[in-house]
Parts: sequence; structure tokens; C-alpha cells
Amino acid sequence: MKRVMIIGQPGSGKSTLARKLGARTGLPVVHIDHIHWAPGWVERPRDEKTRRCAEVHARPEWIFEGGHSATWRERLSRADTVIWLDVPLGLRFWRVIRRSALYWGRSRPDMPEGCPEQFNLDFFRFIWRTRHTSRQQIQHLIQHAPAEKQIHVLRSLSDVRGFLNSLPPAEAASSATGDAAHG
Repeated sequence: MKRVMIIGQPGSGKSTLARKLGARTGLPVVHIDHIHWAPGWVERPRDEKTRRCAEVHARPEWIFEGGHSATWRERLSRADTVIWLDVPLGLRFWRVIRRSALYWGRSRPDMPEGCPEQFNLDFFRFIWRTRHTSRQQIQHLIQHAPAEKQIHVLRSLSDVRGFLNSLPPAEAASSATGDAAHG
């Protein structure tokens, strides 16, 4: 496992899983929100987001979580492992509410500085409006992934725990990936 693509709808736990997986494997973690947003909640232009994603895809190792679906095909072609967090809508809403309360007025770890957490009704509308179409888009991507890709569909916190527990400890993972090459 050297290049991991984590996808899922908002509130599915992508950022949390990416951080935990990064700690477990030693792989560098990239959050799409650092590419999507500039400080002050300013959305970057689409071509800039695409270019920044391509720069990440070209790296030899990464855990890349999040959207910008325009680059998913390229990301999928470079990834060796794909994780789809396919969790229920109610849980996703609850997680977004909880993180809004937890980080209120501060930037979350997966967000750029200068993007303080806030309650955004438009975001909840987006989650509701795209609940079927976004899931179908991800499902299509997974169904048409090349056979050599390791695909993991995780639907619950129990599934996520089981996946993480199935991985070797961080020390074993770093020696298995050729830690001497990093020295």
C-alpha cells in the first residue's frame, strides 16, 4: 500500500480515516480541502485545483482523501488502494453537526488555516441534494476500477476499525515499504 484514494460523501469520515491510516502506515496524507479552499473560505479556480491534484497524484506515495471528482480517474489510475466510506446519511449529518460544534470558530486539522468552522445551512442542503447522485458516481467509479486495485468498501465505524486493525503496526509497515530508501 503506497497510494491510497479515500472517497465518500461529506461527513463520512474521510479525513479522520486518512489521519489514522497515515499514522499507521507512515504515508503522507493530503486533504482535498487544502486544495479546494484558500484562507477565508475562498474556493480556488477549477484549473488550479486540477493542477494541484495532479501534483499529488504524481508523487510516489500518498493517502489522498476527498473530492474534486474531475480528477478521480487520474487518481484511481495511480492509486493501488481505494477506500470508499459508504456510511448512512443520518450518521453523516450527525458527524457534520458534531464537527461544527467541536471546531466552531477554528480551522479543523483537515482544513487550511483561515477557514474557521461554521454552521452552514447551504452545506447541509448540498449533502441532502447530492445524497443519491454522489453515491451513484462513487459506486460507478468503484464498479469500473481496474481489477488490480485493492478496493475496500467500509460502511460503519466497526468496518473502519476492522480495516485499520488488519494493517501491520506502523514500525512493520515502514520496514515493509523499504524504510532504508527514505534514509
